[in-house]
Amino acid sequence: MTAKNLLLELGTEELPPKSLLTLAQSLHDSFVKQLNDQGLSFVSSKWYATPRRLALFIESLDEVQKDREIEIKGPAVKAAFDADGNPTKAALGWASANGITIDQAERLSTPKGEWLYVKTVKKGNTTVSLVPDMFRTALKSLPIPRLMHWGDKKEEFVRPVHTLCMLFGSDLIEGSILGVNSSKTINGHRFLGKQQVTINSADTYVEQLRNEGAVVADYQERKASIIKQVTDIANSVNGVADLDDDLVNEVTSIVEEPHIFKATFEERFLKVPAEALVYTMKGDQKYFPIYDKDKKLLPAFAFASNINPADTTSLISGNERVVRPRLSDAEFFFNTDRKQSLESFFSRLETIVYQKDIGTIAYRSNCVEELARYIAKAIGADESKAARAAHLAKCDLASTMVTEFTDTQGVMGMHYAELDGEDKDVSDAIFEQYWPRFSGDAIPTKGVQISLSLAEKIITLVGIFGINMLPKGDKDPFGLRRAAIGLLRIILENSISINFVDVIEKACEILKDKLKLADTKDQVVSFIYNRLKAYYQDQGIEASLFLAVLSTAPQDLVDFDKRVKAVKSFKALPEAENLASAYKRVNNILSKAESKDSTINASLLQEDAEKALVAALNEVTPKVNALYDSGDYNKALATLSELKVSVDNFFDKVMVNADDLAIKNNRIAILVNLHDLIGKTADISVLY
Repeated sequence: MTAKNLLLELGTEELPPKSLLTLAQSLHDSFVKQLNDQGLSFVSSKWYATPRRLALFIESLDEVQKDREIEIKGPAVKAAFDADGNPTKAALGWASANGITIDQAERLSTPKGEWLYVKTVKKGNTTVSLVPDMFRTALKSLPIPRLMHWGDKKEEFVRPVHTLCMLFGSDLIEGSILGVNSSKTINGHRFLGKQQVTINSADTYVEQLRNEGAVVADYQERKASIIKQVTDIANSVNGVADLDDDLVNEVTSIVEEPHIFKATFEERFLKVPAEALVYTMKGDQKYFPIYDKDKKLLPAFAFASNINPADTTSLISGNERVVRPRLSDAEFFFNTDRKQSLESFFSRLETIVYQKDIGTIAYRSNCVEELARYIAKAIGADESKAARAAHLAKCDLASTMVTEFTDTQGVMGMHYAELDGEDKDVSDAIFEQYWPRFSGDAIPTKGVQISLSLAEKIITLVGIFGINMLPKGDKDPFGLRRAAIGLLRIILENSISINFVDVIEKACEILKDKLKLADTKDQVVSFIYNRLKAYYQDQGIEASLFLAVLSTAPQDLVDFDKRVKAVKSFKALPEAENLASAYKRVNNILSKAESKDSTINASLLQEDAEKALVAALNEVTPKVNALYDSGDYNKALATLSELKVSVDNFFDKVMVNADDLAIKNNRIAILVNLHDLIGKTADISVLY
């Protein structure tokens, strides 16, 4: 079967830069899925995307669908023939519609009866006839939150559409999509090269756009070029560029042919905390800050341009002129804030509502302060420093700088605290209270910082759960899932031994006047356990291991973690499945037993198998208990595996429900001891 390369391009006004990657990948995935569904074979597929185009390239695509054998089910035999065996009108109509006579129909037997059916070959359609509808469908499936229409057109898309190019090899595929007819002529660069380019074939698309239209269609090629050019500029000043991936992607989505230039700003601005300057450079202007080898901001930055003039003087000075007012604003906000101490902003927090049912940010800060002191005492951190950090933690929210540059919260509080002469642990804790901010982010590792960060997250969880504003679906406006995962990471990765249920109970006590739900503590605990389950699944630890430990309800999460990992190791032992099965059997027997006395009377032991099990328990129990006490659950479970033979023999040779009640209760006592010993780490019965 012959094949050609396929090109599809939709030319638009400038697409949303933060959405360009998602749009391009979604378009590709949707179209490729349709190719596979239609049985059209191809060698490879690739997407292209620039600010003004979304394109697909399919290599060696079949020109025609393969013919497919299909089975068409007809009416039931009972309905297909009358009492005399003559075909009914329904049967004749079905046969005629499928180009056969009734005699040519085959019969299909099923549990529900016999049916007429026919095997036929569906001839494949040409690729050219299928592509326009497939491309149209792929465009309709794009994740676009808000569509727009333009001019007098009824069609809607994320941005106005100007060109459509569908080429199969060098042949134009006729068709109209979003009110635009397919053509070989597409738009080049707005300012460089030819503004219109006539594409000869799918094969020449990329090079013609590059050479004639001054457009680099390949997204990854543009991104690599930006990274190299910015790096070269940073190297020229012995610096290191901030190549934040989100920023690089956004700039890649803004330019069609990237040209990177260096600009500078006055050194006086460096007296302002660097984060405020970086915030405006990256966020507002899409500039790349440059740091020296000690990670201090340099008075230079790199910027991308969609043009490349012979004389770059005006271009560079223009960008320097644009950024100067924003840096001046940051300087003004900083100087204004420094006319007073960070603590002086606290009174303003009394007028800022955190949540109407909870109260002001000042009230919430007082709650965090009390809980941070409690946590610090529990983990051996400095209570007064933790309380001080909590008192100052949200003060920067009322500062001029953070009011204008909201993303600098925490970092400005840290700087202002340092300038006020606060203890370093206090200033660092103000910054680290928000950690981890995203998956894989750093976590606090020192006592004061840990105390504040945990207190912040727990007060948030208890407060919002307490007023019944639980997360629903993907809606989580107060970031409760992030808070719970952050709490878990801080405790587990720092190996902090603390009863987290007690801490939640303390938070409930602190917030008691605000809580509407009587079971707030239980709901928060359950929510954290659910996040813990997801945390383990991300690490490849199956749910059954988590559930086995959850049954014992450890309230020390580090202890919980040790148990989970011990159960994982235990499950790999050859004796594990039999012991788990026996434990399940013990659970079933004890659930029906009237007596649960654990006292074993040696004089009532009759069978050799029960004597052997009691002897094994007597030998193993002290060793296992010692291992439990030291928290060595791995060795404890491994030691329990020594009971396998004795347990198996007991169940094979001993009748637990003996006629003699004393003997029966004595055997139940053996099982109670066995159950209690095995169940100290986890309920292993759920493992299989």
